[in-house]
Amino acid sequence: MPFRKELLVKGEIYHVFNKSVANQEILNNRRNIRVGLEILDYYRFHQKIRYSKYKLLNKDLKRDYQELMRKSLPLVDIYSFTFMPNHYHFLVKQTEDDGIKKFISNFQNSFARYFNLKNKRSGALFLNPFKAKRIETDEIFTHVSRYIHLNPITSYLVKPENLIYCYWNSYGSYVTNSKIPFVNTVELLKLFSSRNYSKFVMDQVDYQRKLHLLKSFIIE
Repeated sequence: MPFRKELLVKGEIYHVFNKSVANQEILNNRRNIRVGLEILDYYRFHQKIRYSKYKLLNKDLKRDYQELMRKSLPLVDIYSFTFMPNHYHFLVKQTEDDGIKKFISNFQNSFARYFNLKNKRSGALFLNPFKAKRIETDEIFTHVSRYIHLNPITSYLVKPENLIYCYWNSYGSYVTNSKIPFVNTVELLKLFSSRNYSKFVMDQVDYQRKLHLLKSFIIE
């Protein structure tokens, strides 16, 4: 197993990201993204049963089980995220020891089981290990959140005015009344109002696209 250089410390915030093996497009349609979001929410918490078995429970048992499991603290707080066709970005706070490692491992393994079964495939789906960079200041926190939210625009998947409608991205939770329940918007909005955060993000669209274009030319 590859050695992880980064220490993942309880109470610290990290930019966590990873991509698929061979850059395969795996989060590229509504069904896969919907399942990915459900798995993301499910494994924020300790779970006694796999997501696949949880899905087989009836409605009442699901409700009772979730009420029980969600009485505990989550493994992570999720501040922002985006799903891209062949990779993901999360901005998260580790709320218990090894919380990020458990959360990412469960998320990736569960989605891989779903994807492999659906596509009659076997083997790893994500690269190992995932990447994690510690967020050291409020300024970095805000800039990384913007970078994550702009990913679909940078890659020309959506127009800037349509980013608020991207259900695979948490930007809309910050600037509209439509909230994704598992996204914690409180910490970031302490530093901005919704209107100011929208301006902060959208003012950087052209610059981030230029950086993305340059990177494609200078990185092999």
